[in-house]
Amino acid sequence: MNILIVGGGGREHAITATLARSRKDPSLYAVMSKKNPGIVRLCEDFLLEKETNVEKVVEFAVRSNIQIAVIGPEAPLAAGLADALEDAGISVAGPRKTVAEIEFNKAWARNFMKENKIEGCPGFKVFTEREPMEAFIEKLGDVAIKPAGLTGGKGVKVMGDQLPDLDAAKEYAAGLLAGDSVVVEENLKGEEFTLQAFVDGEHLAFMPTVQDHKRAFESDLGPNTGGMGSYNAPGEILPFLVEDDVIQAKKIMKDTVAALRKVTGIGYKGVLYGQFMITAKGPRVVEFNARFGDPEAMNVLPLLETDYVDVLSAIVTGSLDRLDVRFSGKATVCKYAVPAGYPDNPTRDREVVVGDIGEALLFYSSVYEKDNRVYTTGSRAVAVVGIADSIAGAEVIAQKALENITGDLHSRRDIGTSDLIQKRIDHMKEIRGY
Repeated sequence: MNILIVGGGGREHAITATLARSRKDPSLYAVMSKKNPGIVRLCEDFLLEKETNVEKVVEFAVRSNIQIAVIGPEAPLAAGLADALEDAGISVAGPRKTVAEIEFNKAWARNFMKENKIEGCPGFKVFTEREPMEAFIEKLGDVAIKPAGLTGGKGVKVMGDQLPDLDAAKEYAAGLLAGDSVVVEENLKGEEFTLQAFVDGEHLAFMPTVQDHKRAFESDLGPNTGGMGSYNAPGEILPFLVEDDVIQAKKIMKDTVAALRKVTGIGYKGVLYGQFMITAKGPRVVEFNARFGDPEAMNVLPLLETDYVDVLSAIVTGSLDRLDVRFSGKATVCKYAVPAGYPDNPTRDREVVVGDIGEALLFYSSVYEKDNRVYTTGSRAVAVVGIADSIAGAEVIAQKALENITGDLHSRRDIGTSDLIQKRIDHMKEIRGY
């Protein structure tokens, strides 16, 4: 089987590596805007092109006799790449534009949840005018401000964090109005976690829960990033969660998939990513994404025991309910090395040298290769993943690997450490009132 991977980041390297270990021995092809050295080494052929250039991607897919395409990033989904590939007779493990809107239009997503009575929707309103928006900010008092469109995980700001007071919230929201509508919603209090699922239009196969770390610096300080690292626990449930949290989150995602089909007439296929906040009242939806998380894909895909080619085939044929999708019961810790100064003022074009990373897995992200050397681009550079029977064991493997990667780089040492996880546990005990 010929399989196309669209995208050139760490998430797509993880997708490609998982396909490369398939017993079905697929031939792999890739389209990416920058030459990811990890992906290139695993592929028969590749095209260096913007992933949103739908026409060029489709031409390459047809020329390469692709049977199934996997779309990694959100931007090509928003550009309608899944539609164009399917119209060209190529099966796609990714959602069509109409249902992918659940990610790239936050205003639509919130109204969709409200109109379909999907649980976990926070109090919100969508605005295109400043005066009523500022009145609603005053009324709520403690808010999260979200641009309606795609921002690479960096556009959301919340009070008490990036926004010190109501005036700051109003000013930030007003600045966003010039380009798009703005979502103002209640500022959820609790701990965030990610639940991802393979979806075939009707059935969902869930993955282990993961916690991402958006903040640039240790102790969850600094600006938001695309994600500095993440971890999962042995089994399915993170240490600060209880079983009912995950049961409720799964129901919300199942209801969402059913409502998408009902409202649009189109089955959602691919990966659905639910970002949840566990609050005193249970899980609330922070956002949905229409693809794997980055870095969360690097936690779950190495644990996938079911052949990934079989999973993709089940997604595109609507037969996930007949496939036993299994993950090993291991823990993982993923840590990113990013350019110094990231995200606000990152250095660029600095060499990244990978030494002995021991037992860890290595995934290249936003880098480029020149004369057999790897250089930074200004975004996240490389990720390492430790896998072990415990989070603590996985963290040691990841950290040792990170210390043998040199360059003008920054990383968070605290991701996956017992101290940081205990803070999460204590925080949720406080939130739940015990």
